[in-house]
Amino acid sequence: MDYQLEVKQIVDYPRCRIYREFLRSLMEDRDIRTNGSSYLFYYMTLCSYANFRSSYRRIEGISYLVGSGEWICRTSELAEWFRTRFQHQALSILDYLQKQNYITYTRLDRNGLVKFTINGWKQHNTALDYNYPCLKDVGFFFFPVAAVHELISMGKCSEMDIVLDLWVHAIYNDGQVQGSELGPVVYFRNTTGNPLTSFSDLALRWGISKATVSRILNKLQDKGYLSLVSFTGRHGSVIYLRSYLSTMFNVSARIYADTFHSQREANLGSYMADLHLSAAYQDALRAGFISGMEERVRLDDYTVGNISLQFRQHPDRIEYVVDCDATFRIRMFGNLFTPITQHITLTGSHNTKY
Repeated sequence: MDYQLEVKQIVDYPRCRIYREFLRSLMEDRDIRTNGSSYLFYYMTLCSYANFRSSYRRIEGISYLVGSGEWICRTSELAEWFRTRFQHQALSILDYLQKQNYITYTRLDRNGLVKFTINGWKQHNTALDYNYPCLKDVGFFFFPVAAVHELISMGKCSEMDIVLDLWVHAIYNDGQVQGSELGPVVYFRNTTGNPLTSFSDLALRWGISKATVSRILNKLQDKGYLSLVSFTGRHGSVIYLRSYLSTMFNVSARIYADTFHSQREANLGSYMADLHLSAAYQDALRAGFISGMEERVRLDDYTVGNISLQFRQHPDRIEYVVDCDATFRIRMFGNLFTPITQHITLTGSHNTKY
């Protein structure tokens, strides 16, 4: 019997995998602000450190037993994770999460330690019945989608909260959601199956102004976290996430190549629209082109560098624009002269299906 593996993130699944490597990279990105009051980022950070089996942590000569769904740390570590200036600010975040019944924590006066427990951890994550150290920077944990809705509605969202909200609500290759077959699309599970959203709806969801929504989404697009596809009139926008498949499923952007190649031969109009939507496929085309050009252009008299490939879409064709710097080495009468570098731009169009 033949089996076919399908990569999907479906809308009906009540939990989302959160990879620790992804969350750690966000925590290290100081350009993404955390000043908000929805607490989604703070709660997810605590979940990322929770044990999935019991282990011991040794701090200043004392061993502490940490169970499944628990962790013990210094208050200074909390302040670093949460990016608070003072430790009492980090503790106030724990107080709020405990009041909302998301966590339970205890302060250990010795060495300023805090031991916290994620309430309901075993409902969403498997607890293993043996002792062994748990790595905190690799692997994934399951995060309930319902908790995202609750935390988002509690206050003004920070930029970090918004990134995580978009990530949790990404859907891929689910027939119930339009456009998800093209790439991971943000869909807020409103039962319509349509991922179109407006800045007004996002402003209401995140507790910020429409102007701030526009600024944040454009910032995240510039940083490579997402692709924002806006439609004319009052139709709204569609948000596709970049690097989602490689993070969630360890799938390269080249997964799109065969599909898009076949589509181009069958329906150029549809291919042009999908090329515009899929930043991952564009990046894969660029990488393949640049690699091929670097391998083929190897002459003694000149070298080519700083190669880039851009796409411009017209109603009836796709225009490819190649930019590069060519450095010419001139040798005359046995003398080698100072190299000359010229910038070169080449353009071409693709207006047939072959």
